[in-house]
Amino acid sequence: MNLEDPIGIIELGNVNLKCLIFQINKNNSSEVLSTAITPSEGIHNDVVVNLTKASNAIRLSIGTAEKKAKISLKKINVVFEQPDFLCTKFSKHKKIDGSKIHRHDIEFLLKEAKKQLILNDKNQSIIHIFNHNYIVDGKIFMEEPIDVFADSLSHEMTFITVPKNNLKNINQVFIDCDIEIERLISHTFTLGVKLLNVRELQLGSALINLGYKKISLGLFKNLALVHSVTLPIGTDHITNDISKVCSLNLDETKIIRNNIDFSFKNNQNLFDQDDFLKNTYFIDSNFRKISKNLILNVIKARLDEILEILKKQLIVPGFNLNSGINFLLTGEGSNLLNLEKYCENFFRLSTKKISQNNIENDNDFEKNFASSLGALKIIKDGWETEAIPEIREKNIEKIGFFAKIFGNR
Repeated sequence: MNLEDPIGIIELGNVNLKCLIFQINKNNSSEVLSTAITPSEGIHNDVVVNLTKASNAIRLSIGTAEKKAKISLKKINVVFEQPDFLCTKFSKHKKIDGSKIHRHDIEFLLKEAKKQLILNDKNQSIIHIFNHNYIVDGKIFMEEPIDVFADSLSHEMTFITVPKNNLKNINQVFIDCDIEIERLISHTFTLGVKLLNVRELQLGSALINLGYKKISLGLFKNLALVHSVTLPIGTDHITNDISKVCSLNLDETKIIRNNIDFSFKNNQNLFDQDDFLKNTYFIDSNFRKISKNLILNVIKARLDEILEILKKQLIVPGFNLNSGINFLLTGEGSNLLNLEKYCENFFRLSTKKISQNNIENDNDFEKNFASSLGALKIIKDGWETEAIPEIREKNIEKIGFFAKIFGNR
């Protein structure tokens, strides 16, 4: 990739496709040339479910951004996150026997981990590899321990993979659009890079992205994504539960959901003095008595189910929840009133909501393109704990040793 040429990023989504085109100037600053937000079709939870519809939607998104920028892209970077993503952690060991640790020792451990992963499941393709820790004679090294005398070396790594057939379908969609995929990037990874500061990425953070159709969890530590999971369930499931149990239409239940105080201490705006749903919330449905307890119990049951699944995913070796990690919520669902307080009580962890932008404007650039801007940073500067398939000569000093030594996947 010639970094002086325009570079494209497209973010897959259930509702919208987001395309961003930028270029890197000679002073290494990035300049956004154009953006486009277009309706998504043929894609569900970032999985292609209809090739023709997905191709048409993606062609429209890229074409709109190209027209604005007055350029034509040959390649594009794809940001996506599927419930089929697998996160696999390896700790590979090598005896050094009092000698110096050399570059080929770390290369060996990387290749052994990759080989084991491929042998275990040949139907998976590698999207990311992150270095978590180097352990030299029982001591943790944050940086590559090259030329250090040691008896043993352990290397802890995290692999993010996706089923090959899923990638074949995505690749075919872009082939049909006459554009080549430059690289695939995890949405959780890009969002963490954009929304978390260096301290949060270094000391440990749990980032939960609450979407309408899916929820993603990313655990970051030592500047690496050490664990990631995406659930095919979101805040719309709460809406659907209310709709079915209370026999209300979806528009009515969305209004109810968005007005619920999730601290469950103050909901007078929803219920009358007898604790029944106020008649103002019956827009199309016939008014009838629906009790406060019924609605709140339905919401709590689904919410607790979701949070219980996430709680199990927080149990990761080397990631201590009691060591003062940052517990952060983002995404559309995080805007539900006082949801962070409910999460704080459930997880018994200090919880903070981080908006993708403080400005409540749906057309705001930073808010709509947070993930794409994280991808821009990764593409432009590299990421020191990630192994990438190629070296960008212009930024080789920024990518780091771990990224430089790993060959094609």
